[in-house]
Amino acid sequence: MNSVISKEVTVLSLGEIRFKDAWEKQEKIFKRTIETKIENRRSETPKKTHNYLLTCSHPHVYTIGKSGDKENLLISRSEIEKRKLEYYKINRGGDITYHGPGQLVVYPIIDLENFFTDIHKYLRLLEESIILTLKDYDIDSGRVEGLTGVWVNHKKNNPKKICALGVKTSRWVSMHGLALNVSTDLEYFKNIIPCGIENKDVTSIEKEIKKKITTREVEKKVIKNLSKVFGFKIK
Repeated sequence: MNSVISKEVTVLSLGEIRFKDAWEKQEKIFKRTIETKIENRRSETPKKTHNYLLTCSHPHVYTIGKSGDKENLLISRSEIEKRKLEYYKINRGGDITYHGPGQLVVYPIIDLENFFTDIHKYLRLLEESIILTLKDYDIDSGRVEGLTGVWVNHKKNNPKKICALGVKTSRWVSMHGLALNVSTDLEYFKNIIPCGIENKDVTSIEKEIKKKITTREVEKKVIKNLSKVFGFKIK
C-alpha cells in the first residue's frame, strides 16, 4: 500500500485533440507515476503520486483493445483513409469502439493505491459516476450483467449502450477510461460491432432527452460525480 496517500486530483481539460496526441499525454503521465512508485520502494522519504483526470473529445477515430477482434471493424482500412478517419490498436482492455465529436472522453490516470486496490471496484465506480450523471438528465441507466459500460433500457431486452469503458492498469496505476455519448453522430457506430457485442444498439444523451446539450456541461457533472464516488479532492 502507498505510504504517502494523496486523494488530490488535477483535471486537465484538453478540448478536441487527436487520439494519438491524447494517448501520448496519457503515456507520459502514466510512466512518470509508475517511476515515482518504483523510486518510493527504495526511498526512506517517499513522494506522493499525482492523480489526473484528462477530459477531451476526439476527431473521428476507431480504437481496438489488445484482445480485440479486428473482424469487428466492418469497413476496410482503405475506406478509413478515404474518409479521413483514424484507426489504432492500443494497449487497453476491451474490443473496438468509436470516438468522435460530441462524445465526452475521460482518461483517469490514478494511482489506485491512493484509494483502494480493486480493479473490479474501479470499473464499477466509473460506471456509477455516469449513472449518476445521467440521472441528472432524468435518464434511467444501469449495468447489463456480464457487460461493462453503462446502458439505457438496461432492464429490458433491448439495452442501448451510452457509455463505453476500456482501461489499462499497471502497478495499480490506471490509464484510458470512459467515453460518454453526449451529442455523438451515432451513424459512425455502424462501421463496427461496438465492443464486439452484436445486436446491441447505441444511444446518446441528446437522443434520449431530445434536447441540445454541450459536452462541457456534461463534463462538469461527470467530474462532480467522479469526485463523489471516489472521494477525489479536485485541485
